[in-house]
Amino acid sequence: MKVYKIAGACAVAASLSLSTASQAQTAGTWFVTTGWFHLAPQDSSSNLKITSVGGSPVNVIVPNTGAGVSSADTLGFTAGYFATDHIAAEFEFGIPPKFDVNATGTLSQFGKLGTVKQWSPALIFKYFLFAAQAKFRPYLGIGVTRTSFSDAQITNTDFEARALGGPTTASASSVWAPVFNVGFTYAFSEHWFAGFSVSYIPMNTTGTFTTQAQTPVGTLTRSTAAKITLDPIITYLRVGYRF
Repeated sequence: MKVYKIAGACAVAASLSLSTASQAQTAGTWFVTTGWFHLAPQDSSSNLKITSVGGSPVNVIVPNTGAGVSSADTLGFTAGYFATDHIAAEFEFGIPPKFDVNATGTLSQFGKLGTVKQWSPALIFKYFLFAAQAKFRPYLGIGVTRTSFSDAQITNTDFEARALGGPTTASASSVWAPVFNVGFTYAFSEHWFAGFSVSYIPMNTTGTFTTQAQTPVGTLTRSTAAKITLDPIITYLRVGYRF
């Protein structure tokens, strides 16, 4: 009789454990994560174009010139909510990473031109496979990001003087872009889990140099721009907690 009682108690405990685990990933569950983003731009650039001098449009293309950006790493955070057992909405953001901006083409002799920070919060909707109680759950996601840039600085005075012709400030345009996402989570307990994801964001920005150029007729404001395709591949390794 004792054997049957023990077996029955174990069965009840297992049933309760399974029920508790399933509740951790079911509709109405909130979760937060933190981890490490690695951003790897698949970059390319158009030729630099002098768009205006002294306020007058000129649109002069400088052949075989351009700029590219380096990879970067940063600390990331997310907050999410399971609307159903399989569909979750997740807001991702991170400490703005700093990218090196490098010269390309005939300007590559100048090497690193400066730095810029990127802000790219994203809202992603994810579809989770397998049952809610499964420890391992792969998912597919799609979303949108609003990417902007700040603290653009030219640190290469040689490039500033020889290529641009005077003191220069830099900026980059903001852009909306889609986010394509794939990944998985693995539950260690009812609340704690880890995950890994890869995102691809097809996007480009226009970088602009505004120079106080020294010319034969005095100092004139010269604007130079280039379209830079970024198309970053972003990996995110994280640990999370479900409520």
